[in-house]
Amino acid sequence: MNTAAIRRLRTPGLHLGTWLSLGSPVIAELAGLCGFDWLLLDLEHGCGGEASLFQSLQSLRGTRAAVIVRVGAPHPDLIQRALDWGADGLMVPHVDTPKFAAEVVRAVRFPPLGTRGYSRSVRTCGYGLDSHATDVQPLLFAQIESAQAALSVREIAAVDGVDVLFVGPADLAFDLKAHPSALTYEHCLANVAKAAQTAARQAGILCRNDADAEPLARQGFSLLAVDSDLAILRQRYQSLVSRFAAPSA
Repeated sequence: MNTAAIRRLRTPGLHLGTWLSLGSPVIAELAGLCGFDWLLLDLEHGCGGEASLFQSLQSLRGTRAAVIVRVGAPHPDLIQRALDWGADGLMVPHVDTPKFAAEVVRAVRFPPLGTRGYSRSVRTCGYGLDSHATDVQPLLFAQIESAQAALSVREIAAVDGVDVLFVGPADLAFDLKAHPSALTYEHCLANVAKAAQTAARQAGILCRNDADAEPLARQGFSLLAVDSDLAILRQRYQSLVSRFAAPSA
């Protein structure tokens, strides 16, 4: 666990991250060496599994980046493995209610504040060499991905243990389209930014277009994940093909 990176992300200010979806420890290591403040390893929609997660966490040791793992579901066993293996924090999708947020917090924390099991021999404790590794609470990113979550975001932000209100833009836009109401996407973003400010939390979001980063930062989003390994490769491959490939007959 990178305690310096965790403390840095809890400090107000702009923190630049990016999405790692391919499950490649080599790409993770490269991203870490490039100097990002935080990196997201995606187990929900990404291509990697738990085996590659362990290797990616190993490859990022010694970098300045806080490593956040997005779990596919808030199962306590999966949360515990990610934290035992050295994740600096968790991102949990579809945190729609404060009750659900509180349940996730309990899965992340040790007794008496939570239910997470303890072993001093796991990687995050230096395989038994670091008795103080668990003194710092891991970061918790609660994803706001529905109209329900956007309407409950103040109460979610008030839950002790939630560090970041993180908008999932694709899921949020999809939910608003599937359940039409007077609530707009822009209204949801404003709710999240205001709730984070009121509760002294941070607001975060994934930016597919880096041109969106500055306007979102001005709105109050301080943890920005700009682009992803998959999208960067796809765009570059398409650019090369478009430039050099012969036109089809």
